[in-house]
Amino acid sequence: MIKMAGNKRFCDGTVIALLLIAVWTVSGCVDSYAPKVISPLATSTEIIGTSVQNRPIECFRFGNGPHVILFIASIHGNESFGTPLAWELINYIQKDRRLLNGRTILVIPVANPDGCAAGTRENINEVDLNRNFPAANRINITEYGTHPLSEPEAVALKEVIQAYHPARVVSIHAPLSCIDYDGPGQTIAENMARVCDLPVTKLGAHPGSLGAYVGESLGIPVLTLELRATDRELSADELWAKYGRSLVAAIVYPEILY
Repeated sequence: MIKMAGNKRFCDGTVIALLLIAVWTVSGCVDSYAPKVISPLATSTEIIGTSVQNRPIECFRFGNGPHVILFIASIHGNESFGTPLAWELINYIQKDRRLLNGRTILVIPVANPDGCAAGTRENINEVDLNRNFPAANRINITEYGTHPLSEPEAVALKEVIQAYHPARVVSIHAPLSCIDYDGPGQTIAENMARVCDLPVTKLGAHPGSLGAYVGESLGIPVLTLELRATDRELSADELWAKYGRSLVAAIVYPEILY
């Protein structure tokens, strides 16, 4: 049953599971990346917006604690192997509810569903969503959007950040093989790097990027998990074996995993 909460739509686990299966089937995303979670035990599942081609953008919320951590995958559609890692995170949260003590965890498995369907970095308007935010350093050019938040997918992400005021944001990318950070995120990045084989590397905030907007302009730590190009060949289980503890380390910080 779908119910309305203000102007936001929430779905129970059964309905959202059917929606997700339909979306992934129609979109053409790689079958092996389809969600393994059939009935997510999320506190709520919100459709935070729709893409240019009217695909839903889902955000799974777990817990109700004051400390909010936001995970985002596949803001670049050709880096979609971050999505199965996000689904494995959802699986893990459901198995270890201790992670929710004092916390709210938000997971957006597919931030750019049209780009994922087409296998393109950009959305269907050929705009790089990770250059479309109202950061101080953004540039108004066609490939970044002629104005900030010109794309509905970027608007949806901005509204989630405004609504929940996360303590940190973790964005999964590829293929630069490192953990990058923007804003005051160095110690969190180091905590994540302790439990995986990626080094901490400060790449710098690109114009209009999520890191520039959230990390530099808003002062919220943004951690970018840059997977390796070869990770594209890995199964969801293999991806989790390599990087799962790093994602958990981002949740439990300042606790240190060994």
